[in-house]
Amino acid sequence: MGPRVVSLLPSATEMLFAVGGGDLLVGRSHECDWPAGVAGLPVLTSQKVTATEPAAIDAQVRAALAEPGSSLYAVDEALLRSLEPDVILTQDLCKVCSVDLASVERVATTMTPKPRIVSLNPHTVEDILDDHLRIGRETGLEASARRAVVAMRERLFAAGERVNPFVDGPHVALLEWTDPLYIGGHWSVQLVERAGGFHMLNPTTVQPGQGAGAGPQHGERRAGASIRVPEEVFVASKPEWIVIAPCGFDLAATRRAHGALAEKAWWRELPAVKAGRVALVDGNQWFNRPGPRVVDAFEWLASWLGGERPAHPLVEYAR
Repeated sequence: MGPRVVSLLPSATEMLFAVGGGDLLVGRSHECDWPAGVAGLPVLTSQKVTATEPAAIDAQVRAALAEPGSSLYAVDEALLRSLEPDVILTQDLCKVCSVDLASVERVATTMTPKPRIVSLNPHTVEDILDDHLRIGRETGLEASARRAVVAMRERLFAAGERVNPFVDGPHVALLEWTDPLYIGGHWSVQLVERAGGFHMLNPTTVQPGQGAGAGPQHGERRAGASIRVPEEVFVASKPEWIVIAPCGFDLAATRRAHGALAEKAWWRELPAVKAGRVALVDGNQWFNRPGPRVVDAFEWLASWLGGERPAHPLVEYAR
């Protein structure tokens, strides 16, 4: 028998399944919703934010994080202890996205025996692939994890071959939030640029000693976290393609967020809007979840920026 695993992070849950360890999972977070097999597992977390509209959510999050020692999520400590996990998968990248590492460590120190905490902190596409390998090592599934990563790399390379590296790509803006406006960061920027776009407001920069960061070295081009931009700055950047993928929103919520943007006069004057090059994406499932399905997101993005309009249940094209 393998270790008993609890995942408090949706991307980690997907990675565990991708490396062949789905049957090891004994508990999950309230946000772990894919693959379908997780639905019947005990839920260990809940969120404290109650707002549903972007501006109100942003206000509640800011207020909560301004309080020292506060967390946006609650952990069912009694249930976690009763599950007796050997491994807890969590994260240390974003206090907004899921339970923070400090909260998990506090509970784990009171458990006997103390479970191993695997905290993920990906910033790049390559980090995401490496996290699959790390979960494989921690769960005794190294061989199947390597096979899974090889398959994902092959898909990434195949999709990237449709991109002409000698042609300057269009200005693409990936919106991670809509009120206020936040431009995507980290691996999302890499996906845009590798798919042939230029992410003007938050581009990647090459790491020292890596030349142009092109070809096999493109993994050395990195972007920072998502950034807030004023509306006038966004308008002045004149995006030619726009991906709306709010963090934590499904497609229905993204549709409502787009509707609010579409009512603004400045939005209707954007080059991307006039040209019909605006895509609504379930960012909660794709771009904002650093797991195996970032490959799906990249394949779609490379096709779309290449002039196609591939149909996908997680994507709608604005009219």
